Amino acid sequence: MKFTTDRETLLSAVQLVTGVVERRQTLPVLGNLLVIVDDEGVSLTGTDLEVELVARVTEGVQVERTGEATIPARKLADIWRSLPENAQVAVEAEGDRAIVRSGRSRFSLATLPVADFPRVESAPGDIEFSIAQLDLRRLLDQTGFSMAQQDVRYFLNGLLLEVSSEHIRTVATDGHRLAMCTLNKGVAGADRVQVIVPRKGVVELGRLLRDGDDPVYITLGKNHLRASQGGYTLTTKLVDGRFPEYDKVIPADSQNALIGDREELKQAFYRASILSNEKYRGVRLSLEREQITIQANNPEQEEAEEIVAVEYNGSPMEIGFNVSYLQDVLNVLDTETVRLSINDANSSALIEGPGADDSVYVVMPMRL
Repeated sequence: MKFTTDRETLLSAVQLVTGVVERRQTLPVLGNLLVIVDDEGVSLTGTDLEVELVARVTEGVQVERTGEATIPARKLADIWRSLPENAQVAVEAEGDRAIVRSGRSRFSLATLPVADFPRVESAPGDIEFSIAQLDLRRLLDQTGFSMAQQDVRYFLNGLLLEVSSEHIRTVATDGHRLAMCTLNKGVAGADRVQVIVPRKGVVELGRLLRDGDDPVYITLGKNHLRASQGGYTLTTKLVDGRFPEYDKVIPADSQNALIGDREELKQAFYRASILSNEKYRGVRLSLEREQITIQANNPEQEEAEEIVAVEYNGSPMEIGFNVSYLQDVLNVLDTETVRLSINDANSSALIEGPGADDSVYVVMPMRL
């Protein structure tokens, strides 16, 4: 195989596909990209056996000889990134070597047999639909931070995607907090279908999305999710498990509600967190009429106290939270104010942005 192009034409494709490749892998060929050159252009494929990303580039590529090869992913990405802007690049594979030439630079890379490169089966899907990139990006951004990391309850190490005729919804929880975002645009004829997308699949899908209305085409199968956008196709295996019944966790009617300026509370939590216990990250909230007092301390007997004016007419109350969980919610909300609803000191808090009814958050209290 042999083709020529300029650096910018393939730069983003090489970087995105290389992002799927794990630095440590059980099979040596998983450290390589599968490069296929045909009469129409070039396709690059990277996989870790759980997630596969294919980038197809047809414009700005001059094909001299068709063929295919597997080329070391990170070395190719580093070479491509380090070349001068608008540099012309020629890539050629012959035998067990791939040669990359640009100007007076020449790189010879070792390849591995194409037959050893694993491919994800392209099984048909049960549900197909399209969604605007902007909408899908919001669904992921508003909830993805609540996914668990390496939890023994493997079904928490991912994001629930729920599709029905009425809505498309994402939910994530790590057992201590929950985030839910709903798009009130359903898929015609779809029953309530739930799948769990693994953490890496969520992260890689998020990297593909832009802030535009261009559609992303989603295919849901029994064991996989496929997303196609532009020249990219991402396929990820699904987590085989049952997600918790999230609707039972969301508090229904809370007696005490606090409304405050989101940015002011966000800054107060940040300052208080500086002196919180590095391991437990706990802060104490004292709710009184028209104000909230945020207190933090650590084993060195250091203390922080912040008093913020809020709208609160409920019963005086003291309750503890992991400050990182509160900060994460305030970071993704985009409303000017925030509403915090609590029944009592032992109940979970419901956090919402007034006017942004598509997103709700639940944070469990902690004992201090």
